[in-house]
Amino acid sequence: MRSPETLPWHAASWQTKSAQQQPTYADSAVLERVIAELSRLPPIVVSWEVDALLERLASAQRGQAFLLQGGDCAEAFADCESDRIAKQLKILLQMSLVLLHGLKKPIIRLGRMAGQYAKPRSADTETRDGVTLPSFRGDLVNRPEFTAAARAADPQLLLRGYERAALTLNFVRALVDGGFADLHHPEYWDLGFVKHSPLKDAYHGIADSISDSLDFLEGISGRAVHETTHADFYASHEGLHLLYEQAQTRFIPRQQRWYNLSTHLPWIGMRTAQLDGAHVEYFRGISNPVAVKIGAAMDPGWLQGLVTALNPHNKPGRLTLIHRFGVKEIEKALPRAIDAVRQTGQTVLWVCDPMHGNTETSAGGFKTRRFENILGELQSAFRIHAETGSYLGGVHIELTGDDVTECTGGARGLTDADLQRAYRSTVDPRLNHEQALELALLIAENSQNRRADRRQAR
Repeated sequence: MRSPETLPWHAASWQTKSAQQQPTYADSAVLERVIAELSRLPPIVVSWEVDALLERLASAQRGQAFLLQGGDCAEAFADCESDRIAKQLKILLQMSLVLLHGLKKPIIRLGRMAGQYAKPRSADTETRDGVTLPSFRGDLVNRPEFTAAARAADPQLLLRGYERAALTLNFVRALVDGGFADLHHPEYWDLGFVKHSPLKDAYHGIADSISDSLDFLEGISGRAVHETTHADFYASHEGLHLLYEQAQTRFIPRQQRWYNLSTHLPWIGMRTAQLDGAHVEYFRGISNPVAVKIGAAMDPGWLQGLVTALNPHNKPGRLTLIHRFGVKEIEKALPRAIDAVRQTGQTVLWVCDPMHGNTETSAGGFKTRRFENILGELQSAFRIHAETGSYLGGVHIELTGDDVTECTGGARGLTDADLQRAYRSTVDPRLNHEQALELALLIAENSQNRRADRRQAR
């Protein structure tokens, strides 16, 4: 009997498997017409961008770079506006500047954006006041209003999602190519909060230090350093809605490979990572770098099966494992996961998601996360990887460039009472711009402390 990775594959072979978290459409003929139209539209990304990211992730896997993956828990079509996209890019650039200074290695910028329009749900239906309707599955599928018409899965939203994703990524590209990411001018990235934030002195100190270093380097070399004026930026989203992903999957003849060209890096969530499921079947055949979210409930055999199925040839940069254990579980679960992967003889890129395992409900009924728990899980992740001879090569953060109050704690000491002031997420709580930058500063500070400790140990 042939192993799964050697079985024939094509972009629709997932349809022979059990597919979790997929919407039900009332009119299959309309759905087929929409998928056919989506399949004819130009791709959102191109294969050589995907290959470039694969090479960069391989360098992170070797400890020569660090991945910063961040963005909204779920994008909304209404958020596809220039100011909001620019704010999202700004906070990711600010965080990457801080991490570059503290970690002393290149930062790979990967946005949870331009396609994060579908979300898994714990139940297919929702009941209010005795009325039961389909759950809201994100703007790619249906609408949030609690009416039968709004909650019906609408195929036309797949086209709207494609359009919003393309508009978002094209604007990001225009900003980056136009010099928005120039390290000589980090003041372009300042959000309003930097002027009054307790972190402003630390941030501006880092920006000034990098600017002085660039001036010195370019002064003695007599030429500009190209990498400082342009920043590569990549997009990612959870590859949840398989018909949408299939429609943008193309065979590239010159490379003789299939690519998902809806994004650079799609990932599989915990709810859809079944070894015999449709998502693993789809993901095993595309040439993109891919990621899988893993949690404490995933036993070693399951994890080893995923590694083998998704990267049978141990290709560098191909597979990222994003662990999301929570501060209470990481001490027990992470060493077990590292050991399980090590037993396969394969190498993966390890990334920590300190958000999802630390979700709780406040006394006022708000879904929230505590900054101290997020930081605590990250600190434990760095330490455990180091102690086990592994390497934590990135972080995965749900964040926004807006001044929201969805997570408690941080430099301003937000409390449960603050949540109602500016709670805007329709799904999961995000770090606001100030908390996200603080987290980057603390990661950088911890890295510098670890280097100092190693020097003293010698």
